[in-house]
Amino acid sequence: MAKEPRPIDELTIWDDAKAMIAKARREGVETVYDRLDKQTPHCKFCELGTSCRNCTMGPCRITPKMPRGVCGADADVVVARNFGRFVAGGAAAHSDHGRDLIEVLEAILEGDAEGYRIKDEKKLVRIAGEIGIKTQGRQLRDVAEELLERLFSDFGSRGKEVSFLSRVPEVRKEKWAKLGVTPRGVDHEIVEMMHRTHMGVDNDAPNTMLHAARMALADGWGGSMIGTELSDVIFGTPKPSKSTANLAVIKEDKVNLLVHGHNPVVSEMILAAARDPKLIARAKELGATGINIAGLCCTGNELLMRQGIPMAGNHLMTELAIITGAVEAVVVDYQCIMPSLVQVSSCYHTKFIDTAKKARFTGAIHYDFNPKTAQKQAYEIVSLAVEAFAERDPSRVEIPGQPVSIMSGFSNEAVVEALGGTLTPLVDAIAQGDVRGAVGIVGCNNPKIKHDSLNVGLAKELIKRDILVLVTGCVSSAAGKAGLLVPEAIEMAGPGLKKVCGALGIPPVLHYGSCVDNSRILQLCAALANELHVDISDLPVGASAPEWYSEKAASIGLYAVASGIYTHLGHAPNILGSETVTNLAVSGLEDLVGATFFIESDPIKTADMFDARINAKRQALGLDK
Repeated sequence: MAKEPRPIDELTIWDDAKAMIAKARREGVETVYDRLDKQTPHCKFCELGTSCRNCTMGPCRITPKMPRGVCGADADVVVARNFGRFVAGGAAAHSDHGRDLIEVLEAILEGDAEGYRIKDEKKLVRIAGEIGIKTQGRQLRDVAEELLERLFSDFGSRGKEVSFLSRVPEVRKEKWAKLGVTPRGVDHEIVEMMHRTHMGVDNDAPNTMLHAARMALADGWGGSMIGTELSDVIFGTPKPSKSTANLAVIKEDKVNLLVHGHNPVVSEMILAAARDPKLIARAKELGATGINIAGLCCTGNELLMRQGIPMAGNHLMTELAIITGAVEAVVVDYQCIMPSLVQVSSCYHTKFIDTAKKARFTGAIHYDFNPKTAQKQAYEIVSLAVEAFAERDPSRVEIPGQPVSIMSGFSNEAVVEALGGTLTPLVDAIAQGDVRGAVGIVGCNNPKIKHDSLNVGLAKELIKRDILVLVTGCVSSAAGKAGLLVPEAIEMAGPGLKKVCGALGIPPVLHYGSCVDNSRILQLCAALANELHVDISDLPVGASAPEWYSEKAASIGLYAVASGIYTHLGHAPNILGSETVTNLAVSGLEDLVGATFFIESDPIKTADMFDARINAKRQALGLDK
């Protein structure tokens, strides 16, 4: 007997999402919520992390009656293996994104990337100097070529440490060295994890978990940081700007093209093509008033941060955006793109276009997007979207609500500039207690959790307590829709945070970019620690992924903890089948790296935990006497 669908009010906090879920049900379009209901209940062995299929002697399941697999691995070993491979997937994804940006820089320097250029030359020179490259008296091209080689080497296996460890406080690096977790190279650590988790290699759970930390650090301080910094170099370093968010940014009278994924290499070219006078003229011939580009997930965040392009929504809004019936094309690169979008698009006139060899979607229109031909390909893709406007069925168009104003573009450079060129005013505000601390809320949406309820609930609760919030990834559009990404949101903040943000004309919740840009938060924490001559673990800061789901989020959380940042997860990873691994995650790491995970599904209780931690750190620094 088929299950009754859950009431829509239980699925999401947003009116625009509710309207589109209702429309999907009327039109017989399956969504992520329908598929979750069909997949529930989930396998308990998988949820606990106690199933193993790493070899064909199995698959094995660990239970009290069967405490060891065929090879003899117990629950601790099996859970650690599974978690290690899970984190490896996340570290690989974000770091491979970074590698793609290096390859674009290489194509620019070789003159093989028409339409791309180095937009922030000063930043290129500055980061080269940070990692020890001589810059004074040298041509930009020479500096760029040496930077290129250095960053490529950060993916290899011959280095002693990744380059951006130059930003890390010495006391933190000494701690990593003592534990043997200094990240040497992105690919080195990922390959070693896959080796360690082969049957008969690393069969000591804490040892496997320490290498997981090393691998995550290679992502955070290596691959992800490279991705962020080179995106700024190539496409420009974000500065504060205003835009809008929610499904109402889709326009009934325009050709609507949505960009989705994580890599700005594609979306920047799509945006440029959409501004071509010939394509705009063709759109008008077909009855549209123009071409509208809007973003989904982190590709949307990349364009929002640099170009002010509006955000249609986050992970759980992607299907619903198509269900408006007004989307001519969805153009994707990679990561967090549900395969279902191909099927949902086929229910309407929407063209679904993939652009990466490593991210093919069966049923999509394929383009092998590359820097050499990007301009031509982007023109063809936008042309497909324009022509699709003639196929739209006006009777099926429903765009709910009105756009919400947001402010984005808070790179570290923009924050320092707003503070007058130095972090001293922020340090002073923290010392005086106007800003009691800061928490980065990052990550995803998960249909197991009421959409954006934890993301928004936690952000609101923290700013009430004079705790500055930085948001990235899918949390960003949630905070925007909740009215938290505008200066007027200071009315929801505590008196100290209200005073500081009011004086600067900024929101109490700062949009810090896409999920790869969590590396900006790492860099900011390191800079504050260096300013105060302390370790990152001494700072009154925290991190949270309330509605996470992905392997990338596991890597992010682990590199935050390994860097010394107290980190919250809204639900546990699949490790609860091992007491050893669970205890290490929620308590044992405190003694090793000065931080730990904690698990909590209630936003107020989570804020209480951060409050207590921040109070303790402030007292230890002598700030609250």
